[in-house]
Amino acid sequence: MLTLGVLLFGWSAYLYASYPETPETQQISLTVISEKPDGRCTVRWNDPYHDGGRQRETAYQCDPHRSALLKPTHSILGTDNGWESGFMFTEGQHKGDLEPSLDEADPYALSDALVLIGLALIATGLIGGNIRSSVHLTGVRPKTVARARKLYEAADQVAQDHAQARDAVRAAWNALRHEQTEAKLSATPIRRLIKGVAAGRAAQEVEAAGARTARDVLEAGVLGLEHMGVDRRTAQRAHTAARRLADDIEATLPARVDPVASGPHTTALLVALQVLLEAGAEAHQMARTGKELADKLDRALTEAEPASGYRSMLRAGREQREIARSAVTTLRSLMASAEQEGLPARFAQTSVDLLRAPDDGNLGLSARADFERRTSQYYGLLAMVVEPRGARAGH
Repeated sequence: MLTLGVLLFGWSAYLYASYPETPETQQISLTVISEKPDGRCTVRWNDPYHDGGRQRETAYQCDPHRSALLKPTHSILGTDNGWESGFMFTEGQHKGDLEPSLDEADPYALSDALVLIGLALIATGLIGGNIRSSVHLTGVRPKTVARARKLYEAADQVAQDHAQARDAVRAAWNALRHEQTEAKLSATPIRRLIKGVAAGRAAQEVEAAGARTARDVLEAGVLGLEHMGVDRRTAQRAHTAARRLADDIEATLPARVDPVASGPHTTALLVALQVLLEAGAEAHQMARTGKELADKLDRALTEAEPASGYRSMLRAGREQREIARSAVTTLRSLMASAEQEGLPARFAQTSVDLLRAPDDGNLGLSARADFERRTSQYYGLLAMVVEPRGARAGH
């Protein structure tokens, strides 16, 4: 309707612009010969532009509300004629004619009718379109969606922080075990590594090539030993034995932390464990709660995306709008439950507790002292975090 109204309005403007310009007029006196109650009358006037000033007569619309003295039945001149004023064209093809005359159709009638119809359609289209848009925009809740996003970020962050804290323990523990394994391999000479027939001669051959420990053999590999001058069969035999020894060491290595050791891996492990211990069981619970809540919020936020703004809601289809309104209700329920339990503040506090401080000397000393005071708790937490195989209580 709005489009049709604009088209009719434009058509009216075109017709109005295409009409010729209105010629100049001159006000003249008209003699009213006869007149009806509705003002329709017959008038006579002098036309100076035709036949030397002849008189002409035509139908005319007089003013029915003018003074009765000016009408033919009450003529002040004492005749049967009345008096009226009008305008006569003084140029153009209608020169000498009256304006307007009942004998002529109004040239602007069609343009006026089109503009009135067009304006009515435009108004109807605007009002109807706004009502329809208002119906579509019901359910737009940008503030609700924004608050839900903040809660999602807090819940997801605490889950990530806890996962990173546990990953820090695993990384430090794996590095420490690798360091201990490397130390044992470095302490194992070739003569203890190769056994069986001709073990002494094979060991001498490998030692002569420059590989004196099991760690040297593993670092060189079979191809490296061959390049160093060791027979291929002997190289394969030595490397297999070294690999088997490394696996045995890793399988039997006890879960033990030496607080006296000053290595960086020991310090990193103790610091990482201390962070989790200081955060306590509350951190584990908050991380699990945050993960569950973040999953629920993520699904609801995806469905409620059209409700985050007026433009997105207008672009969405009918089904998407219904889903978005339902998702907003779900978001409100989740936020109300979370706020009732005080989860936003608890999430923020847990994230702060899980922040990993820089690994400086003071922090390392604090972790070592705390380990000696709560050794069993450190080993218990280590058993919960790392692989079961590496968390055996061998201390």
